[in-house]
Amino acid sequence: MGPTASGKTGIAVDLVQHAPFEIISVDSAQVYRGMDIGSGKPSADILAKAPHRLINIRDPLDTYSAADFRSDALKEIVDIQTQGKIPLLVGGTMLYFKALRDGLVTMPSANEEVRNKILELANRSGWQAVHDRLAVVDPDAAARIHPNDSQRLQRALEIYELSGKPMTKIHKEGKQQADLPFDLKFIALIPPQRSTLHEKIAQRFHQMLEQGFVDEVRKLHVRGDLNPSLPAIRSVGYRQIWTFLEGAYDQQTMQEKVLAATRQLAKRQLTWLRSWPDLQIIDSEMPKINEHCLKLMV
Repeated sequence: MGPTASGKTGIAVDLVQHAPFEIISVDSAQVYRGMDIGSGKPSADILAKAPHRLINIRDPLDTYSAADFRSDALKEIVDIQTQGKIPLLVGGTMLYFKALRDGLVTMPSANEEVRNKILELANRSGWQAVHDRLAVVDPDAAARIHPNDSQRLQRALEIYELSGKPMTKIHKEGKQQADLPFDLKFIALIPPQRSTLHEKIAQRFHQMLEQGFVDEVRKLHVRGDLNPSLPAIRSVGYRQIWTFLEGAYDQQTMQEKVLAATRQLAKRQLTWLRSWPDLQIIDSEMPKINEHCLKLMV
């Protein structure tokens, strides 16, 4: 586990060369085909020596939920263990890790009409207005969700509008404890200084631009069947470049917005990790980090 740009993939790929691990991706953007550069998806060469499961399994037009991940991950874990190997789950989508660990409650299915009404409110008055509405009907959820986290805001308010109950209350009433036939070890790579992480985020983003990130989003944009309300297009980086391609702002502004959104993502990830029980934290800048990780894992 760890925030974006903390070096998780590189270490995981190295570990596979030294122990009988097999990698399962825990990334809500890497599940989508055609979203390679901006999601930080491993290259074909890396995948050849360290295959990753649960990448490239959905078209960007499709949705992929935490429930989908849990179901898929459990199947992959069993398959890997049957082969006598150790599943190594790698990624930064904390909600997926939580779903695997804790199980899930039954929530109302997505409703396009309700979602469109929430989007209309956001387009008319901004996402802060959606957050204000959520604070009235589900103050606990509003306290957890940042006003800029449009995807989670929309879902939390949608759940209330469909069920008449706050998402927080539904969780309390019907939470199902995960009954897992294996133990989970949680290890997080966290840089000692926030400034170091911000520097790495900026370096990686500029590398993505050089690799053709804008052209990657352009290919999605010209398809004609995708729109910015889809979870895939709402992914950090893709959303801001999509809006740039529609002429909302210039390239310099786009780059600033992507960096700001990525730093906010890292901040949310670190917030999750600070409250994660039984978490073993590793300084992502320490020497011989791979050896240290290996000792904790086997």
